[in-house]
Amino acid sequence: MNTDQGLLAEQPGVFGLILALVLWSSIWKGFALYRAGSLKSVPWFVVLFILNTAGILEILYLFVFSKKKHKEEVAS
Repeated sequence: MNTDQGLLAEQPGVFGLILALVLWSSIWKGFALYRAGSLKSVPWFVVLFILNTAGILEILYLFVFSKKKHKEEVAS
């Protein structure tokens, strides 16, 4: 009898948790990379591309650090 079956065989819920985390992180990473690219923010793009933070850094970038600059309307 082989006792070395691995963590996924012993606890099948772990696979679901890992899959959910990968999907969650990938979705936020995609949105953040798109925004950084469209704003031509190379440093943010590189940092977001390299670091894996389970979506935390990506969410912070989208809602805190990447505020789009609005053009001021000139009153005529």
